[in-house]
Amino acid sequence: MTSQLRPALTIFAALTVLCGLLYPLAVTGIGQAAFAEQANGSMITAHGKAVGSALIGQAFSAPRYFWGRPSATAPMPDNAAGSGGANLGPANPALLAAVRERIAALRAAAAAAGVASDAAVPVDLVTSSGSGLDPEISVAAARYQAARVAAVRKLPPEQVAALIERHQRRQYLGFFGEPRVNVLALNLALDRAQAGVKG
Repeated sequence: MTSQLRPALTIFAALTVLCGLLYPLAVTGIGQAAFAEQANGSMITAHGKAVGSALIGQAFSAPRYFWGRPSATAPMPDNAAGSGGANLGPANPALLAAVRERIAALRAAAAAAGVASDAAVPVDLVTSSGSGLDPEISVAAARYQAARVAAVRKLPPEQVAALIERHQRRQYLGFFGEPRVNVLALNLALDRAQAGVKG
């Protein structure tokens, strides 16, 4: 019995040190040295303080801001602790009602700003992503909202369009996905532009 116990305990101790101490330290060290921004949550800062992550959406509803994708997380939108989609099929009456409500809200916000809103609403502005945490919208979704944002903020439309272009992220490896815009980064750039700070 002793002859079997000693090697078992030795292997257990060695694996504990290797897998429980050395490996995590090595991975953490490499992450901090080579990928510090990603390892620390891809944080976005404003005025020297972290205001969010580039990986997690935030709910914007004020007309002066660009709105992101709807979120189906509970108990609140964009809840990173409760990631998940609505799991409603395309013919589900609840989904259709939610889409109609979101279209109406977008058009009402545009109308209140004195902007015509007859154009088709990009699908990502009225449907949630599978995670419910999508921090980005398509370039088309940003352009759809540009006139409203410019009108509410009393900024030249060309300036808002230029901000969208500046914050546009290209396709992964040149062909995966589509060009997109991080909503939080774009809204912070808008605030800087309004304050007269280069964004």
